[in-house]
Amino acid sequence: MMSPEEQLTILTRGVANLISEKELLKKLQRGTPLRAKLGVDPTSPDLHLGHSVVLEKLRQFQELGHQAVLIIGDFTAQIGDPTGRSKTRPPLSREEILVNAETYTEQAFRILDRDKTEIVYNSEWFDKMSFSDVIQLNARVTMQQMLQREDFKNRIANDQEVRLHEIQYPIVQGWDSVEVRADVELGGTDQLFNILVGRDMQKNKEMEPQVAMCLPILEGLDGVQKMSKSLHNYVGISEPPGEMFGKIMSISDELMGRYSVLLLGEEIPADAHPLEAKKALAAKIVTRYHSAEAAEQAVSNWNNRGNLDEVELPEFTPPSDRTDLLGIVQAAFASIEEPKSGGDVRRLIQQGSIQIDGEKSMDPKSEPTLSTGQVLKLNKKRSVRIA
Repeated sequence: MMSPEEQLTILTRGVANLISEKELLKKLQRGTPLRAKLGVDPTSPDLHLGHSVVLEKLRQFQELGHQAVLIIGDFTAQIGDPTGRSKTRPPLSREEILVNAETYTEQAFRILDRDKTEIVYNSEWFDKMSFSDVIQLNARVTMQQMLQREDFKNRIANDQEVRLHEIQYPIVQGWDSVEVRADVELGGTDQLFNILVGRDMQKNKEMEPQVAMCLPILEGLDGVQKMSKSLHNYVGISEPPGEMFGKIMSISDELMGRYSVLLLGEEIPADAHPLEAKKALAAKIVTRYHSAEAAEQAVSNWNNRGNLDEVELPEFTPPSDRTDLLGIVQAAFASIEEPKSGGDVRRLIQQGSIQIDGEKSMDPKSEPTLSTGQVLKLNKKRSVRIA
């Protein structure tokens, strides 16, 4: 095993917030494996590259001989993390949460070592709590603490409601750290408040407080807002290689350097040609989640994209209830999870962006006859093949 100082250098690389480096070094100097905790709420069926930033850091703990503890928040998902939200999350059913949890773990093991990961569901302890237990749990924090959260303060200031169950979220996340006896908790920078509540909970139980380790938030494809499925600016880690490659190629040159550092831990050489550097970045990410062969094929498809007959494209089955071009194109965008309004699609058609086998179609009301194998071009970057 590396020395504590060498481990510290590796583990703190790329970290945005650490409370505290001194505490982490002290824990490492004991020479016993640390319990590094990461909690994920299965609120949707897919993980994206934004999630991978913190999962890669958890993988580093594993590679250094420490115990990775992955908490599946099947209980906390019923509350919904209010972090960064301007309104209450819609509730999910127990069935939806469990289905999502299956895909979450399967996708997480594309990064983590399955055999070295301890998986726990936080319903294991919360489902056993009586209402009296919940009251005692709430007694460990103050309302003033909870209302220090920026998102809560902002919502109150803007006359937007904050539901009482949302205030419970940091409390139950914090209690997870007590239950699994976490030495370190990982999360994005937006999770710092929740992780600090965990430290307080552990101190209250006379446990040594966990180290708070927060990783940067990865911006989405738009380069502005954080990567999010609800914002349609994400790259799913289980997406087909061609889709993944194409999405990475769509990011700005400025964002490319940040993706390289956060997703691969690599700096892009200053003298690298931007287009070639982006291809290399996209290929490495495809290799990470699929294979070198898949990456090679994605590069070939991209280079041959002018000849769409030779390119692997997402398949699209036209809707039976909409035969007009507007309805077909709108359904095609929805099929690749880039939903667009009728107005946006109409503008694309009238601007000549929509092509069927290379022929522009500029009448939204037209009813084209589509055949299997034809290519429907949606814009400069996205096309589908008729199934």
